[in-house]
Amino acid sequence: MLLKNKPAVAIIGAGRVGSALAVALAQKGYPLAGVASRTRASAEKLAARVGAPSSTSPVEAVKKAGVIFITTPDRTIARVAVEIARRNGFHAGQVVAHTSGAHSAGILAPVRNAGATIASMHPLQSFAGVEQAVQNLPGSYFSLEGDTAAVRVLAGIVHDLGGRYFTLDAGDKALYHTAACIASNYLVSLLHMAAELLKACGVPYREAPSLLRPLITGTLNNISDIGLPKALTGPVARGDVNTVREHLKALAASPLLRNIEEQYRSLGRYTVEVARAGCYIDNGTAEKIKELLEEVK
Repeated sequence: MLLKNKPAVAIIGAGRVGSALAVALAQKGYPLAGVASRTRASAEKLAARVGAPSSTSPVEAVKKAGVIFITTPDRTIARVAVEIARRNGFHAGQVVAHTSGAHSAGILAPVRNAGATIASMHPLQSFAGVEQAVQNLPGSYFSLEGDTAAVRVLAGIVHDLGGRYFTLDAGDKALYHTAACIASNYLVSLLHMAAELLKACGVPYREAPSLLRPLITGTLNNISDIGLPKALTGPVARGDVNTVREHLKALAASPLLRNIEEQYRSLGRYTVEVARAGCYIDNGTAEKIKELLEEVK
């Protein structure tokens, strides 16, 4: 459902998420009623880019907005909402949403006293930088949760941004955000481990991303084409106990790699279950690999 009459939007918090959202909305023709941030410099910088008034006072920024996005750090969302509500900044008919993946719309409950509706709208995307995020938003999924009327408006905004959405129950937000962290944040950590191992082989650390990118892209393509867990490859999927043993020997040979060895064992045990789910290995082979991975020296 595209929104024919685009509501004026206020952004409270001019960090990467708020800035990317403001820029993307401005590009889609949404009027920006105001931008507020903790520092005047960040508010003015974003406001100048999207043609909006700037302020360090969130109360002033929201008064003429139909939709308010609170994009501050998670720990301050509730406090910002309470402050605006206490100073009569909200009014009936407004939609007030935060962009936290971990918290439900319930942390905005005081907003309802003014007659506004509340929701959470979390883009299932990484925000390493504003420009990259603006480019990545089209085609991304957004999780929506909260009051029905607010979710309906936000669904239209998501469509306008070129995204897709799904709805969540409030009680599922923490598990949902855990999934997002594993898929994005922990992927970076996994690749950091791979880069450390390549460095131990004499490959310059700075070259690791370029070397690994085709492998990562191929894996993502396989997941897209044949799904999980069928996209699994490698020694565990092949039931290659000897190769796993050689990996562990190589990791144990260097005290500097002991931490990676620990993570390898943990991930390997999980991967055994993925391989079982994909019917790659029989139970006997699975148990042999698990025993090897669980050995403590």
